[in-house]
Amino acid sequence: MSIEIRGLTKRYGGVTVIDDLSLRFASGRISVLLGPSGCGKTTTLRCIAGLEEPDAGRIDIEGEPVFDAGRGLNVPPERRDIGMVFQSYAIWPHMTVFENVALPLKARGTPRADIAQRVSQTLETVGLAAMAQRSATKLSGGQQQRVALARCLASHPKLILLDEPLSNLDAKLRIEMRAEIKDLQRKLDATMLFVTHDQEEALSLADEVFLFDRGRVVQSGSPRDLYFRPQTRFAAEFLGKANLFPVRVTPAGARFEVRARDDECIVICRADAAQALADPWAMVRPEGWRIEASNGQALPATIEDTTFVGDRMMVRASTPIGRQLVVADGHQVLEPGARVSLSVSPERVQLIDMQSDRPS
Repeated sequence: MSIEIRGLTKRYGGVTVIDDLSLRFASGRISVLLGPSGCGKTTTLRCIAGLEEPDAGRIDIEGEPVFDAGRGLNVPPERRDIGMVFQSYAIWPHMTVFENVALPLKARGTPRADIAQRVSQTLETVGLAAMAQRSATKLSGGQQQRVALARCLASHPKLILLDEPLSNLDAKLRIEMRAEIKDLQRKLDATMLFVTHDQEEALSLADEVFLFDRGRVVQSGSPRDLYFRPQTRFAAEFLGKANLFPVRVTPAGARFEVRARDDECIVICRADAAQALADPWAMVRPEGWRIEASNGQALPATIEDTTFVGDRMMVRASTPIGRQLVVADGHQVLEPGARVSLSVSPERVQLIDMQSDRPS
């Protein structure tokens, strides 16, 4: 089920939360709405669900309008065939697992035999069939989240909206539930919109990420594209860690040399440049740098400190272009004060025009 938003605007008083937003979410995929608090991602989700009324724009679900400000059309939530899972599980403590999942079906007047069949099938799908008669208060956080998912799925919605559904779980459970949600989406071939502020959660779950900032989507694409090819400083720094430094891009035949600004002796790499940038900076992810013995041909660096985190080492190194954060192999022995060199492959360098982050 595809969703298309055109010119969507939502204001609260004098504050514009969604600013003339136009997006399309593909059918049968997990689309993640990612961004900091207050960026408009949850409001966008609630507008799609019909829980908020936009001030302008249009929303189509599977080609059919459910909201159109110009026509005065606003289809109520219960007629949009949408299932929603909220941040809070909203589990009724005095009910069993079965009764919690059956509640929306009863409210719709679904026949009792159909309710029993749907609830049983859905609990089997989320792995809770053996707990159908257990009190909801006897469940773990992860199990309660699966009950919330089951309650959403039991009505067979065409579209599933999830608003920060894992934020109340501990780190281990969050990882487990990500995998379960992804498996469930593939099994059902469902269209899911998933809101989160957690970058790792977005990258691990999404088929496509929509990065929000101040009521607009600043970049969208696959998790790999957004991580390795951010188009703005905001995108680079919000999605993971980024080493950013100003550079001079100088012609060198058919290719370009990327040099640290104000230091003609340091050639970071030679790479193709797609276009001239008004204020060029380079971004290198920490894992993009390679630590080598000091050789005079690469970026000179001095180890400041290291942090061992198991399979890898987080290294801070001072260089002529500023402090760089580097990921090294956990077996590598690096002492503070050691002089080394940093090198990087051209494909690991992303050029960013810093003027693109400045408000127009």
